[in-house]
Amino acid sequence: MGPLEGLKVVEMAAIGPVPFCGMLLGDLGADVVRIDRTAPAPGRLPDMLARVVGRSRRSIAIDLKHDAGGAVARRLIAAADVLIEGFRPGVMERLGLGPGECLEENPRLVYGRMTGWGQRGPLASTAGHDINYIGLSGPLAAIGTAEAPMPPLNLVADYGGGALYLTFGVLAALVERERSGEGQVVDAAMIDGAASLMTPIYQIFGLGGWSEDRAANVLDGGAPFYRTYRTADGEFMAVGALEPQFYAELVAGLDLDGAGLPAQADVSRWPELHERFAAVFATKTRAEWEEVFAGTDACVSPVLTMAHAPRHPHNEARSGFVTVDGVVQPAPAPRFERTPGRTPGPAPAPGADTDEVLTELGYDAAARSELRRSGAVA
Repeated sequence: MGPLEGLKVVEMAAIGPVPFCGMLLGDLGADVVRIDRTAPAPGRLPDMLARVVGRSRRSIAIDLKHDAGGAVARRLIAAADVLIEGFRPGVMERLGLGPGECLEENPRLVYGRMTGWGQRGPLASTAGHDINYIGLSGPLAAIGTAEAPMPPLNLVADYGGGALYLTFGVLAALVERERSGEGQVVDAAMIDGAASLMTPIYQIFGLGGWSEDRAANVLDGGAPFYRTYRTADGEFMAVGALEPQFYAELVAGLDLDGAGLPAQADVSRWPELHERFAAVFATKTRAEWEEVFAGTDACVSPVLTMAHAPRHPHNEARSGFVTVDGVVQPAPAPRFERTPGRTPGPAPAPGADTDEVLTELGYDAAARSELRRSGAVA
């Protein structure tokens, strides 16, 4: 069932990085139980993501403002190894489920907190989204065209700097718990994670090797040998020929050997080199360029859409995508030799596993019936 089999995780229902963290842990075998609301929250966006990032866990629906519902949540958390939550600072405390209460009852608990701005700071209590966190931490200013920044989907703060850093922090705290026997709070903030992902670029900038102008650097589309090119059929090829030996294979594939090209490292002539490459790429279709560069080390590949990427022979050979509940989506990653992760199943509807989870917590049939009757659970 995966390397995390036996790990008990409680996930407070949320959007963005917390459910993605829960999915990652569940994919690798953890028993993730999501605490959902007993009724949809008014004014919330439809949670389309629940069908995808909602996989690999169970769901119990609890009214956390109901005294009996709060007691159920505390009992569930008391039996868990990990709690992950993504509310604004202070919300869990007002529900009686803050770190103080939970760690007092379960000293070995790893309490993972996911926020945009962090638990402290002038912006801690304000709203925000991925674009705001990467705007304030540096990545957004470096991404886009020369004319304007462009958000790279919501991959940098929500899922990279958020979910992955929360997952990393939780697992690190679990390793430390093996030595100390004690749990602790993990304060994961998307603004911190987004900044951390930028560490190499900040270092290059500090050493004088990075311009603050967009599309003017080696890795931001400024280099003609690290960008995309339109093909004759309106598709695109991705070129990443950074190293001289790979660059030589790119030039050979474009049949530009001996064509008097500017030197690869001559930044002042990059615009000219870009035009030369663009003119050649425009002479063949994407499929034709795939054939030209097949088997080479030119670091040239097609730019595939989400409709086409799962059907690429390499992705098919690695079983890189799965179909869950009729939705094609990436398979669990990374891969493990001895303890492969579980095969994802459909995301549970809110409260789908309420009875099962209550039974595991020791509530008998009469107690379960009373909890449902009172509205504490659903």
